[in-house]
Amino acid sequence: MQDAQSNLALGHQYLMAVEQKEQPSISEALKDIAPDLARMAISFAYGEIYSRPALDLRQRQFVTVAALAAMGGAEPQLRFHIAGALNVGCSPREIVELMIHLVVYAGFPAAVNGVSAARDVFREKGVDAAPVSVSPSPTRYDDGVAGLRAVDGAVGERVVESLNEIAPDLGRFVIEFVFGEVYSRTGIDLVLRELITVAALSAMGSATPQLKVHMHGFLNVGGTREELVEVVTQIAAYAGFPRAINAALAAKEVLRDRDHGAH
Repeated sequence: MQDAQSNLALGHQYLMAVEQKEQPSISEALKDIAPDLARMAISFAYGEIYSRPALDLRQRQFVTVAALAAMGGAEPQLRFHIAGALNVGCSPREIVELMIHLVVYAGFPAAVNGVSAARDVFREKGVDAAPVSVSPSPTRYDDGVAGLRAVDGAVGERVVESLNEIAPDLGRFVIEFVFGEVYSRTGIDLVLRELITVAALSAMGSATPQLKVHMHGFLNVGGTREELVEVVTQIAAYAGFPRAINAALAAKEVLRDRDHGAH
């Protein structure tokens, strides 16, 4: 445990890595209205959370961008963190694929707004982001079944089956569109897709059953327990403590189930 001054100094280091500026822009922006808020953001979000070892800076920026884009309503901060993602080594293609992935969990408006924010940042930074078009596969249903099994296993198949009596086409869309078209895209791998999904669902805070399914999915495709806990911890800084606590309790259930062979 470090003291407040050490956290602030460490926070400056991590924020400098993300923003690539000697003087944090948040300090300048808030100095005449709420300087303590800027200090808290630097000390806590960067000095205490970003400095933790379970996630690297690329993963942390993916988590933050996914959370902000999924929630909506924080476009200045979203653009800041898209720029930060580029600064720590995330590629334009990965950022665009992240936004496309969010169609599934936050809807088309959130994805379109996220892509628009990314385009603005790319232009400001002079980044070449050549568009990539991937045509849907003629075997997307079979691809979707394979993808669903790889990520969610029998749990995912039970979710689809549970829709047969009320909305069978919705179940088919889960297979064909979600896993056959979105998850099958190149640009980001399954571990990163599930990291993004857990971050987005945790930040939105309104789909706990699906969050738990994808926490299992994250672990199924190679994510670690430490990374899972770190994602929900980081959410506290960007979506608030109540949603982070709820996500942490969901993670507790998921890990307990796996320990007892219930998954």
